[in-house]
Order: sequence, then C-alpha cells, then structure tokens
Amino acid sequence: MNQISMIKNCLAILLLLMVNTAYSQISSVEKRMLHNEKPDANSVYMPLEDAKTSPGYQYKSPGIFTIQVNVNENGDNILGDAANEPSIAVDPTDADRIMIGWRQFDNVGSSFRQAGHAYSLDAGQSWTFPGSIDAGVFRSDPVLDCDSEGNFYYNSLTTSGNDFLCTVFKTSAGGLEWDDGTFAQGGDKQWMRIDRSGGIGDGNIYSNWTRGFSYCFPYFFTRSTNGGDSYEDCIAVLGDPYWGTEAIGPDGELYIAGAGEFNDIMVVRSDNAQEAGSVIEWPVYAPVNLDGELNIQPDVNPVGLMGQVWVDCDRSDGPGRGNVYVCAAVDRYSSPDRGDVMFARSTDGGESFEAPIRINTDASTSNTQWFATMSVAPNGRIDVVWLDTRFDPAGHILSALFYSYSLDQGMTWSENEQMSVVFNPHLGWPQQNKMGDYFDMVSDEGGAQLAWANTINGEQDVYYSYITPEMVGVEDESIHNHVDVNVFPNPCSEKLNIRYSLDEAVQIYLSVYDMLGNEVTVLANEFQSSGTHKITYQAQDLPNGVYVISLKIDGTIHRQKVVKSN
Repeated sequence: MNQISMIKNCLAILLLLMVNTAYSQISSVEKRMLHNEKPDANSVYMPLEDAKTSPGYQYKSPGIFTIQVNVNENGDNILGDAANEPSIAVDPTDADRIMIGWRQFDNVGSSFRQAGHAYSLDAGQSWTFPGSIDAGVFRSDPVLDCDSEGNFYYNSLTTSGNDFLCTVFKTSAGGLEWDDGTFAQGGDKQWMRIDRSGGIGDGNIYSNWTRGFSYCFPYFFTRSTNGGDSYEDCIAVLGDPYWGTEAIGPDGELYIAGAGEFNDIMVVRSDNAQEAGSVIEWPVYAPVNLDGELNIQPDVNPVGLMGQVWVDCDRSDGPGRGNVYVCAAVDRYSSPDRGDVMFARSTDGGESFEAPIRINTDASTSNTQWFATMSVAPNGRIDVVWLDTRFDPAGHILSALFYSYSLDQGMTWSENEQMSVVFNPHLGWPQQNKMGDYFDMVSDEGGAQLAWANTINGEQDVYYSYITPEMVGVEDESIHNHVDVNVFPNPCSEKLNIRYSLDEAVQIYLSVYDMLGNEVTVLANEFQSSGTHKITYQAQDLPNGVYVISLKIDGTIHRQKVVKSN
C-alpha cells in the first residue's frame, strides 16, 4: 500500500469515527461505506468458453418496442454471460445514433466486469455489440452522455490498489471508435452530465461521486471545460450528495441531487460552473421531501440499491420552463411501504420543493417499486419508469416494467401501465446478488428511450425500449394479425423509415394520415413480394404534429403513430 493510499484510508476511517452516534447519521454513513464497486475474491477474469446462443429477445406491444442490446453479430443472445446497470446516450445531431453502455460480465462464474457497450445506427431497431472497451480491465458504474456536436462520452470506474478512479472515453463526432480514455479523477457511483444548453458552458462535462470512495478524498466533484481533454482538480459539493444524478437547466445552470448526510434527499445548484476558470459556487441548497429515503440491499436486489435519486429540468419553451423535478424509489416514512415511486417539483429554480406525489397507484403497502428512472422531454413531458412487484403478492420479488407520464408539469400523471412481462430479477446473478444499481432514460418529443436490464431470457441482459405515450394502452391491430410494422426514427425530422414484413406476395396500400383522418400522401399502392420491405418517406416539409402510418393488406389495416418534430 502506498503512502497516499494509507493517508486516504486513515482519513476515511477518521471521518467515520467522528460522525455523531445518532441513528440517522450512522445509518447514512453505513449506507455509503457498505456499498462500493471494488473487486473481490470472485473478480477474476473468466472468459466464456464455447459460448452457446439463443434467439435475441424482442417484444412489441402498444406503446413500446423492446429489443435486446447485448447480442452477438447475428443478433442472438449469448448464453452464460451477464449484463446490467446500463446507461444511454442519443446523438442530438442524428437521432438514429444511440449508444448504450453497461457492466459486462463475460462469464456468470465470475464477478469480473468490464465496460460493455453497443450502438445503433437505425434509431434502436438493431444493435451492434463490438465487445468491451479496454477489454480485460475491471470496470464498473458506466455513465454515458453526448455533446452538442455528436461526440459520445463513456465514464467508467476502475480501481488501482485501494484507489477508486474514473476514465472517460470519447468518440469523434459521428464516429463509433473510442479513444484511449482520459483520467477524470472520480470515485464510486459517479454520475456525469454534459452541457448542451447552447450557452457559455456548452460542452462542459461535470461529474460527482460518493465522497467516501474518492480518488481525491475528501473531495468528489470535477469539471472539464475543454471537451474532455483534461479534468480539473477535485472540489467538494455542498451537502455531500451521493447515489444521485445531475441535470443541466435551460440556462446552463448545474443541478446535483442525491442523498445527504442525514439520509435526507437534497438538490444543490451552481450558476457559475458553466464559466470556464471559475471557482465553482453552490448558492442554492434545498432539502427535498419525498416522504422517504433511499434504501440499500432490498429483497429484490439483495446487495444493490433500490435505486438512485433522479433530477431533471424542463428546458422547453412552455409554462414549465426552468422547473426542477426530483424522483426516486424510496422507503416511506409515513407508511410501512417497502418502496414507492415519489416525485417532487420546484418552480423556483430548485430553491424550494413542493409536497411529494406518489406516482405508483397500487393499493398494497407490501409491494416494492424500485429502480425508478425519470427524464424530461424537450416539450416538457415528464417520463417515469420503474420495476414493480405488484403481481407477486406472495414473494414480492417477481417484477415487471411500469410507466407513467405527466403533461402538466407533474401535477397529474397518466395511469400506471405495465410495459413488460413479469420476470424474476434473482436469475443470472454473476457472483454478485444484484441486477446492478440503476437504469437510464433519455426522452424526446415522441417518447422515452430506455436502457434497462431484466431476466426475461432467464439471465441478466440489457435492453433498449422506445415508449410512445400516445400509444400506451391503445389496441394495435398489427400485433394480432402478425404484421410487424416499424417506423423510425420516431419522432422524425427529415426522413422517416417504414419497415414491414410480408408472409406472402400481396397487394398493399401504404399511406400517411393526419390526426383528423385526412390522407396526407400515398407511399405505395402495389403488389409486393414476400419478405421484408423498407420505404423511406422524405418528411422534411411535413408540418410538426402526430401522424398515422397506415398499411392496408387484404382489407386489414395496420397502423402506427409517428411524431414529426423539427
């Protein structure tokens, strides 16, 4: 052990001993000190010999399209590996380009994990998994984002001796190859956000992490103002947030949320972090009442988190512009509920928060709602997903994905909708009894793009889902008539791709309708052979709005909604 590491360890122990013995303080410190991503005796790299495969999972239901991401070159599932804790980034210059990163376990016989990643060039309809970044190196806690120019960034935690540190890998604009990575200070459970506000801080990269497992203890925040070429010396963040996320406001202000020193959930704001060379100040600190606290080691995720704190901002030009929203799955204070999805909003830039709202509507206090994940669309819509055990009244373990959204700045919420089949999250543990610690989501005007993990294949795998709010709960004839009609990207700005498969040669009529039932254009009226067909519609002159793609085959009409948005 080197001298610096010894000093850091001594300081960490001293900090723990100095904490007051009041229950809430000890509870908070214990939570942080119990949870980290350090290699253990089972973390020995173990390649998967003679890997077998099964069909890659895909699922389509009204309002959601789901496809497995960690697949081989043929799109097949790899048996015997595991993948969890995914993060997603979407290129703002080209919505077809999406990147997902995750903790990749090449063999479930070992807890050794790497920086897995996959990309899509067709708006999530298919995925390529080239392998792990920095293959053979222990890496965890992936967090991805993209800058205004289309460069992807991948923040990855690793260890060196007793130190926790992070590397940020970067692609070129429009590229898919990662560079060798840049040292970015770092520590356990880091989060990262990139400023795309268009202001003076556009391109700035911010990251914070858990103070107790920090490369630069007792500090735990860094910034890059040169596009990730280098990262500044660490500083502290007011309130010591951990297990939380970051958000950029419409004017480039930085928000950080997390659990605080006394288990309280809190948000801090910096207005000058966007100014290169500034001494960063935190003029706003606000406790957030979610009527509960973050939990660790719940029954559904025995050595992991029940979820983290999400913060996001309304960056629209609508009535909610500048609002700050916080959401988390919490262990309730006012009831014995083992986990509820709670939400609170601020209409004054994070200086104060309104009373909490419970989003899940199940009546039982015995169910667990966990891995709550939130994002805000450019038009101000708020999307929230979570895992829910309401269909497992006996064991409270079996879970399904649920979704709800708000169109009025979080005042009211849509019905809770089940978006997946029920699965057992205890399957496929890679010598680590958890399914990771979080999911990640990016919303656009047409819907929510979710990176998540489940065990529908009988093992832990990573999936991409596109959720379209207007279609959730709507009957879709194409499902029942075995015609798969996919439209992408959705929303579209210039071109719209329409893909469908025909079991036999048949006369088809493909057209576009507006929401008033007026036919906008006919794309095809012809006899087509069996097989897969793709038609590209140049939609740049189409007014913004919601449209219906209609495919008529033998008198049966198959419809899909699509959003046109510049």
